[in-house]
Formats: sequence, structure tokens, C-alpha cells
Amino acid sequence: MTPLLSLSRLIDKVSTLVGKLTMWLILATTLISAGNALVRKFFNSSSNGLLEIQWYLFAGVFMLGASYGFLKNSHVRIDFISSKLSDRGRNWVDVVGIVAVLFPFCIIGISLGWPFFMQAFTSGEMSQNAGGLIRWPAYLLIPVGFALLMLQGVSELIKRLAFLTGNGPDVLNSEDTKSDEQKHLEALEAQAAAQLGGTK
Repeated sequence: MTPLLSLSRLIDKVSTLVGKLTMWLILATTLISAGNALVRKFFNSSSNGLLEIQWYLFAGVFMLGASYGFLKNSHVRIDFISSKLSDRGRNWVDVVGIVAVLFPFCIIGISLGWPFFMQAFTSGEMSQNAGGLIRWPAYLLIPVGFALLMLQGVSELIKRLAFLTGNGPDVLNSEDTKSDEQKHLEALEAQAAAQLGGTK
């Protein structure tokens, strides 16, 4: 299990690096959007290329940031149900979900996205708008994003199995990986318990 945990840590580092770089795309999108709006307002001019780069960057945030979101446990969870399960139960749910849902979903995304990208790349497909951009960089985000998400899925699967076999901590119980909703729910439960204790 030790080599697998080392692989998991390496994947986590890659996802963290990509996630932190992705955060800069949000700033770039905001600055380009604001600049384009100002130029349009004050100089009555605009660029289709600048408009299109905004959605390229916006797509990059979601496609490339998904693996980092999975690492930080910020994806959607049904906390009402998962909070009722034992630690082992939550980890088993994740194992089944990663193997039966996430991996097939990522494989489908990669297998459909790669030919789509290759066709645009080899044909030199351009935007139909005057002054628009080439399309293949945006299409490339699809298979790359799914590949990164699947890679992070491998890391999360290793961590869940490590806990279930007694070879690692429960990362789902770590404060660093709890979602904001889960932390808020736990704070409310603690507050309610304190109030009930005070009324006795």
C-alpha cells in the first residue's frame, strides 16, 4: 500500500498545482471582461477574440479545476445522508461511486472529447465570428479535464482503500477536506447539543 499512497500524494500535488493555476484564470477572465466592457463603453469598439477568450478561460476554470475540487472535497455531496453513515460506510460509498460512476463517466468524456479535439486541430477549425479564435484549445480542455479528474479519482480511491484496510487516515473526516456545508452542519449540531445540555 505504501507505493500506492506515494502515487496518491504525487497525484494530489499535480491536482493542487493545476488548481492553483486555474484560480488565476478567474482573475484573467475578470480583467479581460472588464477591459472589453470599458473599451466598448468608451471607444465604441469590441473584439470577438476577446469575447471568445472569456468563455475559453471560463471553461478552463471548470474543466481543469474539477480535479482540485475533488481533492478538496468541495464537490456536491448529500450531507444529510452521508452524515448518518459510519466512517467506513462513507468510504465504501465513495469507493463504489468512484469505480462505478466516476471512472466510466471520465472514460466516456475522454473517448468522446479526444476525437472532437483532433478533428478541430487537424482541420484548423476557426470561429465563425470575424476576428474569432481557433477552436482546438477549447476542445482540448474536454479530454484533459476528464483525464485530470480521473487521475484524482485514482488518488481518492487509494486513500479510501487505505483507510478501509487500516493503512491510512480517514480523509473524509479531515477538517481540510470537509465541505463548507458539512462544517456548517456539524457546527449547528454542536450548537443544538450545547443548548439541549444547558436546558437540562
